[in-house]
Amino acid sequence: MSSEQQTLAEKAFESIYAMIMSGALPLGGIVNEVALSHTLEIGRGPVREAVQRLQGLRLVTREPYMRARVVSLSVRDMVEIFQLREAAEGMAARLAATHMSDAEIAALIERFERRRAGLPGPDGETPDVFDVHVRIAEGSGNSRIRHLLCEELYHLLRLYRRRSGALPGRRGEALDEHWQILRALQIRDPALAESLMRSHISRATELLLATLPDQAPRRADNTAA
Repeated sequence: MSSEQQTLAEKAFESIYAMIMSGALPLGGIVNEVALSHTLEIGRGPVREAVQRLQGLRLVTREPYMRARVVSLSVRDMVEIFQLREAAEGMAARLAATHMSDAEIAALIERFERRRAGLPGPDGETPDVFDVHVRIAEGSGNSRIRHLLCEELYHLLRLYRRRSGALPGRRGEALDEHWQILRALQIRDPALAESLMRSHISRATELLLATLPDQAPRRADNTAA
C-alpha cells in the first residue's frame, strides 16, 4: 500500500471511530462502506481497511454473508465485561497506591485538575484525551492488567463508558469519584483505593444498565457486580 493510501486509511479509521464513539453510527447500526466512502470522500479501499481495523478493536462485527455492524453487546455480555472491569480496575487502583511514585501521583493529580478545569495538559494533551483509568492501570505495574484495560478491552469499554458518562449530572459525579480515588492513591491507602474504584465502576454500570429497556432482569443479573 502506498503512503497516500495509508494516510487515507488512517483518516478513514479516525473518522469512523469518532462516528462510533459519538453515536453518529449507533450501536448495532449497519456500517455501509459505500455510504461512508461517499460521506468521507475517501475511496472504498481505505474505508474497507479502516473497517477491518475497527473489527480488530471489537467495535465492528461482521457475520459471514452479512453486512458489518457497530458492536451491540447483549446484556449478559455487558454485565460480564463490566464485572471483569470492576475487578481488574479495583486491583489496578490497589496496586497503583503502592507502586506509583510520589512524583507520578502528583503528576496524575495535576493532569486531573487541568482536565476538570478544561485545560490542556502540560504537554498539550487535550482534556478529552486524558483518561484517569488508563493512567491508573499503567501505574499498577501489572502488565496483564495494563494489557486487558488499556489494549484488549479499552475501546469497547470506552464506547459504553461514554454512554453512562453522557447521562445528566454524571460527569460531575464521576469527577468527584475520580478525585476521591486519586486522594486514596496520594495517602497510600490500597484498600480504600480499590474500594472507591470498584464503587465508581459499579455506579457507572448501574446507570448504564438503567438506560436500557427491561431494566428489572438486568439489575438482577448485576447483583454480583
